[in-house]
Amino acid sequence: MIEAMIGRRSVLQWLAGGAAWAFGAGLAPASERRIERLIGEARGLATISQRIDFISAALRGTRYQGYTLIGSPQRPERFVLRDDAFDCVTFCETVLAAARAHDLGSFENALRDIRYRKGYVNWFERNHYFFEWCQHNVDNKTCRWLELPGELELGKTVDSQKGLSKRHFAMRVIPLAALLTNADKLTTGDIVGFVSQRSDLDYFHCGFVSAAPKRPLLLRHASESHGRVLDERMDGFLARYRVRYVTVVRPQELATA
Repeated sequence: MIEAMIGRRSVLQWLAGGAAWAFGAGLAPASERRIERLIGEARGLATISQRIDFISAALRGTRYQGYTLIGSPQRPERFVLRDDAFDCVTFCETVLAAARAHDLGSFENALRDIRYRKGYVNWFERNHYFFEWCQHNVDNKTCRWLELPGELELGKTVDSQKGLSKRHFAMRVIPLAALLTNADKLTTGDIVGFVSQRSDLDYFHCGFVSAAPKRPLLLRHASESHGRVLDERMDGFLARYRVRYVTVVRPQELATA
């Protein structure tokens, strides 16, 4: 979860030149990398919701791991791509980038634009806080805010990320009761952020909505407590972590010229 990752995501795990690809043992050759294969298989699906659903479902069972990004205020940032392990944020941004891509090159470009402001690979341009992740990806038209009845503004001053000064966020949040009342307005592929009760942190976790008729709403996410990517009931997650507010953004189709 984000709370556990603050201050840890910069630790070096894999280091290579340029974009650092990391793969688990036993994976196919480079031409058959899992993400590249999934991009190709999802390309024929009509909507980004369908592509997110297909790609994220295929990644279920992938192990959870923090410490996956490389860089700090002192260490140069490296652009990391990996499909063998995720934390909650890297799972969402990897799937989202793959759903917007048509090949491995466009995937790398999409992921760079999602993870960094203006796509500039620098530790200070990385979206360390999930509020900034959402705001940045709304501004660049990768996502849009999902507005539900009862939405309100919640102010927070955060300083949990070492190396950054205090920041004040005016967060667009949906109270739990409003979310549950309007659950039918959510769709598969929506990205939900769960507001932290800590005073110095904005969100503690994020994941994808998985919605289908005649079954409970699911959360598809990289779970630290379960140690892997999985689906679990949204209502159970909300109750277990005593969630009071969430924020939801909806991925958008890639604009065509």
